[in-house]
Amino acid sequence: MVLNEEMMEAIEKNLVFLATVSKEGVPNVVPIGFARPLNENTILIADNYMNKTIKNLEDNHKLSLIVQDAKSLPYQFKGTVEIFKSGEYFDEVVDWAQNVMSELEPKSAILFTVEDIYSVKPGPEAGKKIA
Repeated sequence: MVLNEEMMEAIEKNLVFLATVSKEGVPNVVPIGFARPLNENTILIADNYMNKTIKNLEDNHKLSLIVQDAKSLPYQFKGTVEIFKSGEYFDEVVDWAQNVMSELEPKSAILFTVEDIYSVKPGPEAGKKIA
């Protein structure tokens, strides 16, 4: 999937919401302030305080992310994740988080590969797959 400039800017500048589901089928949604696109297909997410979310991702690797800001349309991204507890992506989220708040100690880096993009703009186009 291809994230356009508007989508990438909205993700980098706003709170995003991550939705996961446990293997028992229990849904979970959390707000995240540390998410940024690495390229037009992947988003890097810092795991600073995740508990249920990271457990759900370890169990099934499926993620849905929603973002909206005042300038862009709201979007929903669906895809799969890889979780890193060391290495290049982990080091990047540690540096990133600690530059913002020195007391943060990220537990892992989540690399989210976007597979589908949907409009969540209210109205008749809501839920329409756009990429």
